Amino acid sequence: MVSFDAREPGTSVATWEADPRLAALPAAPRLPGSLLVLAAHADDETLGAGSLIAAAARRGQPVTVVVVTDGTASHPASETTTSAELGEVRRREARAALDELGPGVRLVMLGVPDGAVREHREAVRDRLVDLVDELAPSAVVSTWRGDGHRDHRVLGEVAAEVVAGAHPAPELLEYPVWMWHWGSPDHPDVPWAQLVQLTVDEEARVARQHALARYVSQVRPLSARPGDEAVLRPEFLAHFAAGRDVFVRSVPDGVPADVPAAGDDAPADDASRFDGTHAARDDPWGVTTRWYERRKRALVLGALPDERYGAVLEVGCSIGVVTSELAARADRVLALDVSPVAVLRARERLADQPHVRVERADASEGLPEGRWDLVVLGEVGYYLEPGALTALLDGVAAALTATGTLVACHWRHGADDFAQGGDEVHAVLADWAERAGLRRVVQHVEADFLLDVFSLDGRSVAERTGLR
Repeated sequence: MVSFDAREPGTSVATWEADPRLAALPAAPRLPGSLLVLAAHADDETLGAGSLIAAAARRGQPVTVVVVTDGTASHPASETTTSAELGEVRRREARAALDELGPGVRLVMLGVPDGAVREHREAVRDRLVDLVDELAPSAVVSTWRGDGHRDHRVLGEVAAEVVAGAHPAPELLEYPVWMWHWGSPDHPDVPWAQLVQLTVDEEARVARQHALARYVSQVRPLSARPGDEAVLRPEFLAHFAAGRDVFVRSVPDGVPADVPAAGDDAPADDASRFDGTHAARDDPWGVTTRWYERRKRALVLGALPDERYGAVLEVGCSIGVVTSELAARADRVLALDVSPVAVLRARERLADQPHVRVERADASEGLPEGRWDLVVLGEVGYYLEPGALTALLDGVAAALTATGTLVACHWRHGADDFAQGGDEVHAVLADWAERAGLRRVVQHVEADFLLDVFSLDGRSVAERTGLR
């Protein structure tokens, strides 16, 4: 269970330190120029990158820290402090903390409402683009996209977009904060292959501890009322007491030259976002490990009305797990994804399947040439507005063979980056199928997801196989 409450039990420092991989992490790259450090909330920068800031400031490197939100959601039930008062407290604490880390550290506060980075995404991105242009930093250091917390994730995504569009592009490092709490060394979402560490001397380590102490509203109870607790408990703060900062170098080495970098020809809100999600974790949705995902995949594949297909098109293949199972039932498979990193991972998974191609493409901009016996649309429809989804489906209808089939499966509970819900997607699908002359041959409804199979061949499986 992912928890963002440091008052809840989490993984202990001892558990993390007992794993030899932590001490053996490779060194972070040298960052000789100015640094731009991004924090979703005041104190994130000190928790995740405080040692880096202290060491850089002592060397005389220019450091600018951007705190995106006003921090007013840290005490939602406070009866002693108004939102405006808490915002001013958080601003003063941030300034005092940075003064502890080093003289001359610049503070920029954007004042976005706490918890609403996604809603102000474009404004945040525009401001960060201006700062990168102004500072030409050697590195942008941001909250990690895989940290789980929505504000942390969205800020990390925006940072990746800004870095991808900068020329020359600075180094991008992302620091986990909540991963140390909800994660564990063997948790599937911990990106060991991308982790690097910066080790610092005692002076920088102590500077971070002094800076954290300046966040009085977070490390002590806000009032003397019985039952009031500190937001950040000592057990949580202990994760940041060592003389090291750990970062995610989130775009892996070895991306082949024929996979374009996010931002080259893909929309930033799609390719960069999903590129970041896949770069942050090898299996971002746990499709290989979670029973929910394995069971759902078995149901999708079991719902296909034909045992074998000639040409299959999969839209939104991610890391290629479903693709590999489709490959066993098809003569030819073309799998598409908007994320260059997902394409890389899928190609690696399917390297021994010569009849499978994986390409970087945005299907909402048009389908590739060809006619398809089966089109798989899994967990992608809700990223499109209804009009864009209908246009994609019209393209599918034109590309299906005379007995072609479409299978679609979508989560029903929503997410903060969906343009519409899973139920709405399948309502659009039903309307489209009726117009296009496809018959629904399978419908599976659960509390968590919907699965529909539509086909120009309306026969049942028994009819297709000669049983009736």
